[in-house]
Amino acid sequence: MEKNDTATAATPTVENTNLEVGDHNDADWNPPSSKLVRFYSHPWTQIILVSFIFFCLPGMYNALSGLGGSGQVNSTVAANATVALLSTTAATALFFVGPIFSYVGPRVCFMIGGWTYALYSGSLLAYNHHKNGAFVIASGALLGIGASFIWIVQGAIMTTYVPESQKGRSIAVFWIIFNLGGGVGSLASFGLNFHSKSGTVTDSTYIALMVIMLFGWLLGVFICNPRRIRLAQLHAATETERHTLRGTVEIALKTMLSWRVAAMLPLFFCANVFYSYQQNNVNGYTFNIRSRSLNSALYWMAQMVGGLVIGCILDMPWFSRPVRARIGWAVLFVTGMAIWGGGYAFQKWEEARLAQGLKQDIDYTQGSLSAGPIFLYIFYGAYDALWQGFCYWLIGTESNSAGRAAILVGAYKTFQSTGGAMAWRINALGKSGMTQFIMDWALCIGSLVIVLPTVWTVTAHTNLEQEAGFLPNDTKEVPNEVQE
Repeated sequence: MEKNDTATAATPTVENTNLEVGDHNDADWNPPSSKLVRFYSHPWTQIILVSFIFFCLPGMYNALSGLGGSGQVNSTVAANATVALLSTTAATALFFVGPIFSYVGPRVCFMIGGWTYALYSGSLLAYNHHKNGAFVIASGALLGIGASFIWIVQGAIMTTYVPESQKGRSIAVFWIIFNLGGGVGSLASFGLNFHSKSGTVTDSTYIALMVIMLFGWLLGVFICNPRRIRLAQLHAATETERHTLRGTVEIALKTMLSWRVAAMLPLFFCANVFYSYQQNNVNGYTFNIRSRSLNSALYWMAQMVGGLVIGCILDMPWFSRPVRARIGWAVLFVTGMAIWGGGYAFQKWEEARLAQGLKQDIDYTQGSLSAGPIFLYIFYGAYDALWQGFCYWLIGTESNSAGRAAILVGAYKTFQSTGGAMAWRINALGKSGMTQFIMDWALCIGSLVIVLPTVWTVTAHTNLEQEAGFLPNDTKEVPNEVQE
């Protein structure tokens, strides 16, 4: 099949629909003459660029939220803002942003959404002086819309811009650089609040985060369109996309009605469901402000390790893709039972302390008292990376098309945000830590059981029949939308 990086309306013939996308190579791609343009459009250049952008945006946001209550003594306002954030993300990611991505591409989507991170940090700065909770919540709602735009861009790039054999590495590299942002931001907060006795972070913390977030947003102008990427499998998959409104809707519906995707939805739902409990109840209620900053840094650094581990497991060259899928699932199940089991012991200890009126009093220097909860928080961070890395990798096994991946990532962000909004609302209502803990543990393990049929049927490669949405006996006629 002839490749042309400027024409995306070409259609795979009946014969070439049996080719496996994973078997294409870069020799099929016609590169531009400029070395700079070739470097710019290289898949790994774009992966690293997006990773550094997310270092500046969600990475800094994570540093802030990981402090417990976004660095405020009263965590209710931050919790309600997070509910607003996750609710608007859930409402827009699948049904609005996914289709918009197919028409305007990743750069425009990113520029639409990226600035909202700086707005949210600014609202917390204003809250330090004016106690205007409504502004914080409204900024959280806008951030939810912005987040749906940039996370769908990130997910589509991370899962389709590299060869199938490198998708685990792509996830690992992104997760390391992205969470380095949370770690560095939290360490900066630790230094800025080292002598603080107020229980809330300083103005300089919010101002520094705003500056970094705005810089990350401006970097978005360098995001590359999928049509210019140096990857033959991406070009082949793009040629099966339906570039009409009807075709986009049909692909979205077919994707969401697939039993494989349906079995993945509970896994997506649980991807953020434990944040409220871990950040507010484990870190926020247990430690003083400087220790919460340090713990937040350790949490996001542990995510770097978790991302590296799951990325290496899911790219192991000694095993086929179906075997790697099953190994990844087993790692999540075993480590989940072990870490949540340790969390149960902590929660019983924490409830006894709260009954004595002990709250936000432990400093990291109190080794015998602080070591256990700190290590638990570190393991919680690593497990989050294992979980989300596995979710993204499963999405990557479904398609090599950026447009189709945007629909899948939209579903991921919608259900992830729905679960997170539910959990943050329960947290804001003041439900007991034990209630939240049991809910999180049960949902996570239950969703792993439900997704097992999808994991068990992961294929060795994603072929062009799957990309075009054809059945094996339905390749005699190519739909009009594909021919256009």
